[in-house]
Amino acid sequence: MATYKKRGYKPKTVKEKETEIEVEEQHSTTAEVFNTLDETASKTEDFVAANQKYIFIIIGVVAALVLGYLGYKEFVGKPAQTQASNDMFQAKKHFNEAVNGVSSDSLYNLALNGSGGKFGMLDIIKEHSGTQAANLANYYAGMSYLNLKKYKEAISHLDDFSSEDQILAPMAKGAIGDAFVQLEQKEDALKYYIEAANMRANEYSACTFLFKAGVIALNMGKSKEALGYFNKIKSAYPKSTEAKNAEVFIGKAKAMLN
Repeated sequence: MATYKKRGYKPKTVKEKETEIEVEEQHSTTAEVFNTLDETASKTEDFVAANQKYIFIIIGVVAALVLGYLGYKEFVGKPAQTQASNDMFQAKKHFNEAVNGVSSDSLYNLALNGSGGKFGMLDIIKEHSGTQAANLANYYAGMSYLNLKKYKEAISHLDDFSSEDQILAPMAKGAIGDAFVQLEQKEDALKYYIEAANMRANEYSACTFLFKAGVIALNMGKSKEALGYFNKIKSAYPKSTEAKNAEVFIGKAKAMLN
């Protein structure tokens, strides 16, 4: 039987059929995506509607916590810090006088324990715990104990001190190293000297503690490691006093290597 063909009709090619199928599939996939989104949105709306009481409670609790923190910081934290700083004034005065060498031991003790009804650093740490003043009091207490040759107490307080200050932060770590040297714990001393040297790349603390690390490493027989510290001082801080003194120790380290 003859097949009827409409005028102007042209059979679709295989490629055209494939393209048509792809378009239909894309439309189908897009429709599925939108249907899924609609379903998800609907479920979310249902969840919110069913649990809005609890959601509002959670939001209220979070807001209360934030406002409470801000209120505490403004109306409790700041006054507490001001009071702690005022209470520390006399102890800090004693510490500064001790550093200048006027009856040092007795003044360090006064800085620690207070005098004339005024707080010492140990009182500040206890009575104003959590304030920046108490944190700073740990530094002063640690340095006072170090000068009084009470090395374990010095380590304890200096280890409790934390700071981002360019000078105080490495000084505290380095002072712990000094205390360990006195306790003949050379490995621990070296560790803290290196940590102190690496904390801030400045000509003051970095040079000082690199030099101390070099000397203690040399004393421990770690001549190659010591040589590295002395050479770093020369290359990174050539104008420092430590760079001039490092020459002698570089010679010693090289001699020990041969």
